[in-house]
Amino acid sequence: MDASNSNSTSFESIVPFSRIPITGYECDVITQLIREEGFSGNDTHLRKCRDWFEADLGCACALLTPSGTHSLEMAALLLDIRAGDEVIMPSYTFVSTANAFVLRGARIVFVDIRPDTMNIDETKIEAAITDRTRAIVVVHYAGVACEMDEIMALAQRRGIAVIEDAAQCVMASWRGRPLGTIGAVGAFSFHETKNFSSGGEGGLTIINDPALVDRSEIIREKGTDRSRFLSGKVDKYSWVDLGSSYLMNEISAAFLWVQIKARDEIQARRRAIHDVYRTELAPLVSAGRIEVQAHPEGTEHNAHMFYIKLGDLDERVAMSAWLKAHGIVASFHYVPLHSSMAGKRFGHFCGSDRYTTVESERLLRLPLFYNMTNAQQERVIAAVTEFWR
Repeated sequence: MDASNSNSTSFESIVPFSRIPITGYECDVITQLIREEGFSGNDTHLRKCRDWFEADLGCACALLTPSGTHSLEMAALLLDIRAGDEVIMPSYTFVSTANAFVLRGARIVFVDIRPDTMNIDETKIEAAITDRTRAIVVVHYAGVACEMDEIMALAQRRGIAVIEDAAQCVMASWRGRPLGTIGAVGAFSFHETKNFSSGGEGGLTIINDPALVDRSEIIREKGTDRSRFLSGKVDKYSWVDLGSSYLMNEISAAFLWVQIKARDEIQARRRAIHDVYRTELAPLVSAGRIEVQAHPEGTEHNAHMFYIKLGDLDERVAMSAWLKAHGIVASFHYVPLHSSMAGKRFGHFCGSDRYTTVESERLLRLPLFYNMTNAQQERVIAAVTEFWR
């Protein structure tokens, strides 16, 4: 294919960065749902999804939410984060990770990341702890686990809660334990860019501490004890606590249920694409042209993404432009939060920013999605390789 002229690249020939996973059965289940007029929360598919996650993850409670952002907000409410509290997290993450706690009045304390995984550097956390620290939020970037043994030991020793931002982590694990089930609370996302989607937006709050289950149900039900009413424990329900409308709708749950049933097929395809990238780009790694993501011992990733690292920001910009000219959409990722206007207002960086900024400027994510064809991937690999010639 001659794609040297970007102006001549048709829309149909573009390799997108991501597309929502489609199994082919989503329309059938949603059409049936419309015919049955079963749209209210806590209906058939919502219950099926919840039951499956609780059984598969072995957690105390799994609550489906409208988005991963809502799940993080639930976690902040559930742990009773208040004004004046401090919450430790990496700066290299999505804004929702910080916003959920800033909304409760907390101040964010950012710490540096590890260059190999782009995850929070577990050795930098303790220096950031003060008498105001209420929580540590870990972000398992690209579905690769943080060093959870060391982090959990530190948190237990200092009496601090751990929240897992597991937005990218469905079917990923740390030393055999599913991500999202290790800290007190885990938050997943089913956004259209994730391995499994609920139709565009969606989330899941994982409650791992049984003592938090009852309150999590109340928070999700707008601060009422409606769930106790539905289970027959009370004869009416009323407003008993803080909360909001954190309930996923039934259409989204139906879409997600189809994806869950096809989970093995979806994961197998994503892993195959991931492995081909790693194999075919290995010569560039050996030549020192690029770096690829690391998978340290103990981590079981879920092929959520495949990224490469270029030499510096200028080289990444050049590679991105090169791929665009060849009809390929590649994407950088987070701009570190501590460098943003709101990040400076609501938080501060503890220690030195040795890796967060410089590593974020080198990273470029290549297209990877369930319905990606072999031909599309071959185009990406050929274009990346040709850049160096």
